[in-house]
Amino acid sequence: MADTVYIPRLRTQYDDAIRAGLIEQFGYKNPMQVPKLDKIVLNMGVGEATADTKKVRNAASELEKIAGQKPVITHARKSIAGFKVRENMPLGVKVTLRKQRMYEFLDRMVNVALPRVRDFRGLNPNSFDGRGNYAMGIKEHIIFPEIAYDQIEQIWGMDVIICTTAKSDDEARALLKAFNFPFRQ
Repeated sequence: MADTVYIPRLRTQYDDAIRAGLIEQFGYKNPMQVPKLDKIVLNMGVGEATADTKKVRNAASELEKIAGQKPVITHARKSIAGFKVRENMPLGVKVTLRKQRMYEFLDRMVNVALPRVRDFRGLNPNSFDGRGNYAMGIKEHIIFPEIAYDQIEQIWGMDVIICTTAKSDDEARALLKAFNFPFRQ
């Protein structure tokens, strides 16, 4: 029996419709010029880790459930006495998603998690960095369906950075709008 290759829904949507729409909108001559998603980086800063390093491990297990991939624990580069931080102290967790996991996460975030945010009025359309990358913050990680609300000890915030191959913010905005990103007007 032949192995079937699984292709995420958003990847198929990109190949079938979004790519052609972007070529039409921006008039690319070469198909390699069309912007696409490169990677998604998820980051949780655990400031309370200065008092209890166990919190970093809890945050890592929560992020692993959300991303479907084992995160890396980040450490302090230098000591800062005012924040009670010592060199090499664990302070956060991060994970980089690419290919299939990236598309799966994006699908869950846009269609399941963001609609669960309280008083959600849309994402800021100005959070691009000038090179086609989009950064956003999520105040509560419990909006993701993988997290059991009853079993968490603490609510964490997280950063989501979506890196694209777009050369400008307008190209990246058009790409993310095609993926049904809920930008506010």
